Amino acid sequence: MDNSNKIIEFTLVYNKHKQAVYNYVLKMIGNKMQCEDIVQNVFLKLFENLDNIKNKSSVNFWIFSTARNEVYGLYRAKKVRVDQFGVADTEDIELESERNLVENYEMKELKELIMKELDSLPEDQKDVYLLKEYGGFSYKEIAGISGVSEDLVKSRLFKTRQKLIKRISKKVA
Repeated sequence: MDNSNKIIEFTLVYNKHKQAVYNYVLKMIGNKMQCEDIVQNVFLKLFENLDNIKNKSSVNFWIFSTARNEVYGLYRAKKVRVDQFGVADTEDIELESERNLVENYEMKELKELIMKELDSLPEDQKDVYLLKEYGGFSYKEIAGISGVSEDLVKSRLFKTRQKLIKRISKKVA
C-alpha cells in the first residue's frame, strides 16, 4: 500500500474508533492523562501495523485488543489499582436546574458505585462489562477482542451483572 493510501485508511479508522477507544480506556483506568497516552500508543501501533492487518474488517478487534493489552501493561508496570473517581469528576455536572442537579448527582453516584464495585471484580469480568456497556460491542465482537468464546462472554457478563445488582442493592437498601 502506498503511503498516501495508508494515511487515508488510517485517518478513516482513527476517526471512526477514537472516541470509543478513549471511553473504554478511560473507564478502565480513570486517569485522563494516562488514557490519552494509551490511546495515542494504540493508534501509533495501528499506523505501524496497518499493512500487516490482512482482514481489514478485523481492525476494530485489533484496536480494542491492543487497547486492552496497553491497559493491562499499565497495571502490571505499576501494580496499583487506579482510583476511578478523582475530585475533578464533580466539575462535570451541568448546573441547569435544581431537578437536573439532583438527577445528575444521583446518576453520578450510581455510576461511581458501579465502578467501585467493578473494581472489586476480576479483570476479565470488568473488561467484558465495560466493553458491552460503555463500548457498545456485541457479544461476538467482545469475544473477538477478549480472545474467548461468545458463550463465555455471555456467562461473564451475566455473572458480572448479577454480582453488581446484589452488591449495589445491599448498599442502597
